[in-house]
Amino acid sequence: MSKTVTLRLDEAVYNRFKLLAKDDNRPLSNYIETAALRFVEENEYVDEFEMSEINSNADLNKSLKKGLNDATSQRGKFV
Repeated sequence: MSKTVTLRLDEAVYNRFKLLAKDDNRPLSNYIETAALRFVEENEYVDEFEMSEINSNADLNKSLKKGLNDATSQRGKFV
C-alpha cells in the first residue's frame, strides 16, 4: 500500500526536480522516488567490478574472516 510523505524542498531544488520530471514525462513524486531508489541501490550494494576486486584481495579477505571470527567469538571491543 502506498504511503504519503511530506517533503520540504528549497525552491531551487524543487524547480530542478520539476524540470527533470517534466523532461522525463513523469510526475514529480515518481521522479523523486526513482531518484532516491537509484541512489540507495548505487550506494548500498557493491557492483560486480567492486566485488571482483574484493574477492581477489587476499589480505582483505583474511582480515574480514578474522574480524568475523572475532565478532562471532565475542572477542575484542566493538564500537
